[in-house]
Amino acid sequence: MSGGQNTVIFDDLGMPSVVFPFAKQTYADLIPGGSQETFPSFIVDGVEKDIINISKFQNIVVNNRAYSLPMEDPRVYIDFDTAVKVCRNKGNGWALMPGSLWQAVALWSKKNGTIPHGNSDYGVSSDAPLDKCTALYDSEQRKFIRNLTGSGPATWNHNHLESGISDLNGNIWEWTADVRLKNGEYQIIPDGNCMRFDCDMSVTSPEWRAIKPDGTLVTPGTDGTLKVDGIEAGTADARSFLSGKPKINTVRSNPTYTGSDTDIGYGWLFRPMGTLGVEPNVNIPQIMKAYGLFPAHSDLKGDGFYARNYGERLSVRGGAFNASAYSFELNPAGVFSLVFDLQRPWSADYLGFRSVFVDL
Repeated sequence: MSGGQNTVIFDDLGMPSVVFPFAKQTYADLIPGGSQETFPSFIVDGVEKDIINISKFQNIVVNNRAYSLPMEDPRVYIDFDTAVKVCRNKGNGWALMPGSLWQAVALWSKKNGTIPHGNSDYGVSSDAPLDKCTALYDSEQRKFIRNLTGSGPATWNHNHLESGISDLNGNIWEWTADVRLKNGEYQIIPDGNCMRFDCDMSVTSPEWRAIKPDGTLVTPGTDGTLKVDGIEAGTADARSFLSGKPKINTVRSNPTYTGSDTDIGYGWLFRPMGTLGVEPNVNIPQIMKAYGLFPAHSDLKGDGFYARNYGERLSVRGGAFNASAYSFELNPAGVFSLVFDLQRPWSADYLGFRSVFVDL
């Protein structure tokens, strides 16, 4: 089981948040061939957690605090550091959704045949166009855009039940807390430690760790760590928007942009997550699958993987209402879609967040 019925948690201002209590999982519960070890998101400072309470709804912000409430326009135009802050402002135990926890929910849905639909085509689902929700109308675009939180049918929830976590597929991309690319190198905050109130996720934080092919976590910049590499050579021409396909390697031979390791975006790599390639003889440890950095399954309905393998790139997941506008050969929206594109100050009308609560 993934958990029970919805719970309402009140903060010290008396304001409610509706959450779904998601139960502890092991690798074997979620990943074919996985070990019996506890899934990393359920361990904080070495202590295992039986439940993590996940916001049922994409969050709004009131009094500079994050809240999970139904039938609201989710907060957008919010950058990464602000999203972290408004979650923590609610007190100890509140945090921005970890990417490893997002992946646990996605893998649970995959295993149980309940991968959610969602608002990926201007108010409707690309998977089920007859699904109805309450969407906002943008008079300039002359299209429907974001839907009100939880206004879609039960099939838009992670378990296809009314109690489920809503809007994980489409509507708005969501910041996740514990994963980034730094000059192409995969870096994580280990376990669920990003949910600690004092966890440092700044650019220069010593808490970021890189991943070796045997699963060992090491200091970023160590030789032989796992990286996103391009299949083809990049370019130093900032005027061109080069695109190509990524692969996982232990060196970054082909940054898409070769001019410098800038955070500005000049070109990127993309391919369906389920077909993400690996350099021959490079091993992929199970921790990569736990953080959603490598597919645990090949049949992921084209959910996309996007990366700029230069500069610092934080992670967003799930897709947005305008996914159908993109002409890529893959699906920009889906619970397994992952983007390493955005800098931490980025904000947009398609970008928001979700908080979680764990008893610390």
